[in-house]
Amino acid sequence: MKYADHVYRSADNRLDLHARIYGEEGPPLLLMHGLTRNSADFEALAGHLSGQYQLIVPDQRGRGRSEYDPDPENYTPAVYVQDMFALIDGLRLAKLGLIGTSLGGLMAMMMAAISPARFDGLVVNDIGPVVEAEGLDRIQSYVGARAPFDDWQQAADQCQSVHGDALIGYQAQDWLSFARRTCTEMPDGKICFAYDPAISDGLSGDGGSAVPPDLWEIWDRLSALPVLIIRGALSDILSPATVAEMIFRHSGPISAVEIPDRGHAPMLDEPDALAAIDEFFAETGK
Repeated sequence: MKYADHVYRSADNRLDLHARIYGEEGPPLLLMHGLTRNSADFEALAGHLSGQYQLIVPDQRGRGRSEYDPDPENYTPAVYVQDMFALIDGLRLAKLGLIGTSLGGLMAMMMAAISPARFDGLVVNDIGPVVEAEGLDRIQSYVGARAPFDDWQQAADQCQSVHGDALIGYQAQDWLSFARRTCTEMPDGKICFAYDPAISDGLSGDGGSAVPPDLWEIWDRLSALPVLIIRGALSDILSPATVAEMIFRHSGPISAVEIPDRGHAPMLDEPDALAAIDEFFAETGK
């Protein structure tokens, strides 16, 4: 899919950050990736939605083509959220929809809680106000510095080793494509993950700064906002009990879909996910 490269300054005016923008017309949607991912994570979803919406797909600081932050303490959701407001303010977007996977979903909830009138729909992909400790420990086990890979096949093998239980049915070519979205080739031909290893500094077994406190309080501020919850049926991050509580506490329009053969997190290219997203934005009038 063709997209325009957009470079903007971070909210603290210290870094150049990158975003992909698909299309110039249509209702705008901001798509936000997970902890170790980047804008390429949404390539399939962008291919499905483009032509109907203007898609803004950023690389968070320290990921993809955005600059790395020399101060790892800035790798927190509160800082990322301010970067996102800087992005949409710079694009002069008055109102838009939000789609967030994992960390991106936390950010979407925080943004909507800060300025609910600015957003007209929220899709949260495999994340909620309770982040299960088992899944957080698993993520902590693989995030951080590691030796570069000799070639793309080694990178694909590592991706399969880490995410194979969450993406049931992926074949060899799928893992190579996954690696090319999540990794980058260095000048010497070696392959490494396309994120600053220092993003792991915000993780700990207690949740660290990667998960903001008082998430139910944040969730309760979204009561009037239309919400779609997407959960991987095998997820170790978002439990069915949390989804049920999210629905119970939400007084506005809300729906949920569970994606079979997916753990944390669905890629949003699955037929059930695409159908749910299409229906959701059709009902919100986007």
